[in-house]
Amino acid sequence: MTESIRIEEPDRDRDLEYPFAVEGEALATDQDLAAVLRRSARGHESYGALVWRKFRKSRVAIAGGLIVVSLFVLSIFADFFSPYDPIKLNMGEGFMPPTQLHFIDATGRFHVQPFIYKRVQQLNADMTSDWVDDTSVRYPVVFFAKGWQYKLFGLIPTNIHLYGAAGDAKIYLLGTDRFGRDIFGRAALAGRISLTMALFGTFISVIVGAVVGVFSGYYGGQIDNWTQRFVEFVQSFPQLPLWMALAAVIPITWDQFAVFVTMSFIFALLSWTLLAREVRGKVLSLRETDFVLAAKEMGASDARIMFSHLLPNTLSHIIVVLTLTVPTIILAESFLSFLGIGIQEPLVSWGTMMRDAQTIQTLGFNPWIASSVFFIIAAVLGFNFLGDGLRDAADPYTTD
Repeated sequence: MTESIRIEEPDRDRDLEYPFAVEGEALATDQDLAAVLRRSARGHESYGALVWRKFRKSRVAIAGGLIVVSLFVLSIFADFFSPYDPIKLNMGEGFMPPTQLHFIDATGRFHVQPFIYKRVQQLNADMTSDWVDDTSVRYPVVFFAKGWQYKLFGLIPTNIHLYGAAGDAKIYLLGTDRFGRDIFGRAALAGRISLTMALFGTFISVIVGAVVGVFSGYYGGQIDNWTQRFVEFVQSFPQLPLWMALAAVIPITWDQFAVFVTMSFIFALLSWTLLAREVRGKVLSLRETDFVLAAKEMGASDARIMFSHLLPNTLSHIIVVLTLTVPTIILAESFLSFLGIGIQEPLVSWGTMMRDAQTIQTLGFNPWIASSVFFIIAAVLGFNFLGDGLRDAADPYTTD
């Protein structure tokens, strides 16, 4: 029920009512009123809680988030997920097909623990060779197996890996390339370059695009006019040919870090214009609203109004463009590396792995060589699904 409290004040003769619904309580003092206000405030959800509540309603967005998180975990702990050194050459096991996991042996007996058979190379009559299973001995698959030595996070030396095979048999989930290197381990390692480069390039483009867009939209007039002409000038360049030209002039003598940073800046060079247009349009519609005019009247500086009041209101646009830019850079890097003008050995990315699948003959006899394309597809779909959910959740006050 709603309690009304009559408060007698000596300096004026009127009734004050506190319209708070407190069941079973009577507000006799100001301390009681303060306690009710605190409990009422705790009952309201914060902005972050509202965003999370709306985001988790989208199953597609949750699936996209899980895909993205899985790719990042796989990339960060690539050494742990790789039972064999993804860099070491092993010419005697080149083009080995993916290892098959078995639960039923050659005699038809079922085993709870999965096992594999050792692969041996068999010479055919036409002088070609095939990999066949030696079913005479079973090799159980073990988890947290010991293998090659590596440093976890580059600091902690260890040789524990997620899985492995007992004995001298080897398990290759996605097969091996022409140099006998584990494709699954190399794909996990390649995610470090592809994902980090995409995020780094996107981060640069988001900063530049957001700053240019809010600056242009807030000041308007001639400043906006000349800024937009410059944006149109940058947009007039064809992206792919320019990326190819800039990537081709990178000296092969540069170290790996310099190549990585330069490629990130190349991808960010033409990716900021779309966000600048989006932010500028949103700021133009907000700069004459009441909260902006009130901030001006209170003496807030232009920088504070732009970056503390206007820019946060463009968050949904920034999220949309960000989630579109990350897949674009991943695809661009993969394409350039596939052509041989992007990331070069000894660095490994999903694009450099696709370079091994350039010929129809290789794909015809060894189709597992193109397995890295599934990681690219997963990354693109994951970021798009995640961005779609974040875009809707960034404005939790709208109805579905």
